[in-house]
Amino acid sequence: MPRIYMSIKAENCVSLRNILAETPPIPKTCQWVTFLRNHDELTLEMVTPEERKWMWEQYAPHTRMRINLGIRRRLAQLLDNDRRKIELIHSMLLTLPGSPILYYGDEILMGDNIWLEDRNGVRTPMQWDPSPPHAGFSTAAKTYAPIVNDAMFGPHRVNVKDAMEDPSSFYNILKHMIAVRRKHGCFGWGDLLWLGSTDPAVSAWLRYYMMDIMLIIHNVSDKPKSVTINLPRRMSSPVCTEAVDEFTNKSYPIDTANCRISLDLGPYQFLWLAIDLEGVNKPNAPGVL
Repeated sequence: MPRIYMSIKAENCVSLRNILAETPPIPKTCQWVTFLRNHDELTLEMVTPEERKWMWEQYAPHTRMRINLGIRRRLAQLLDNDRRKIELIHSMLLTLPGSPILYYGDEILMGDNIWLEDRNGVRTPMQWDPSPPHAGFSTAAKTYAPIVNDAMFGPHRVNVKDAMEDPSSFYNILKHMIAVRRKHGCFGWGDLLWLGSTDPAVSAWLRYYMMDIMLIIHNVSDKPKSVTINLPRRMSSPVCTEAVDEFTNKSYPIDTANCRISLDLGPYQFLWLAIDLEGVNKPNAPGVL
């Protein structure tokens, strides 16, 4: 989890690649639990002291934002409430190995209250609707923790009811991303092959299980990027001529002669590219690469 945030702030995916390489294998019947926010803090126990200091400086400049060896902030505020970063980081969560966990309220981009003590700043009542006094959470005169009620993250702007009714809300974008993920067995069962790119700000990896192959690409920088990604030689078959984005249905040609794909990416853009290997000799067991 920390390496994902580090990658975005540093605009460099090397730390994410390294931690994936160091992750030990687990039995085929088991799975990691992965998350962007959980246990009420962005834990920094498993990074170096130098990396922890840097993360505090970047994501928690005020001491009230820190707790133990981590950061007690909600996801939307960690990422400047920037929808491009927020959608990109969830794309990473949903396409990396593991069973993804979402922290309550992050699906509607709730804010936090750093002036509450301990971890209570990220344990405020769920904002179900804009109604006073407790945003649909309770009819009691008083709740244990107050509703976040500032200009940017108060229930008049952030609540479940409005998010569900707005087709362009992050809530509905995330629902669609999850639905696409569920279509592909490679995300739940498959292996990961890190490919990288010609630019360290652009990550590229394959998720694959039997004939289900997805090429996942993220530009973690705020600048447009033109990159080339080298593909496994097995994918040099003339049948494998294009990759199709699951969200836009746009096709990207594959250079079959050199077994690579070249792309132009916008700031914080990500792609889930489906690759059809029909016509290639099918293996008898999972893992086609």
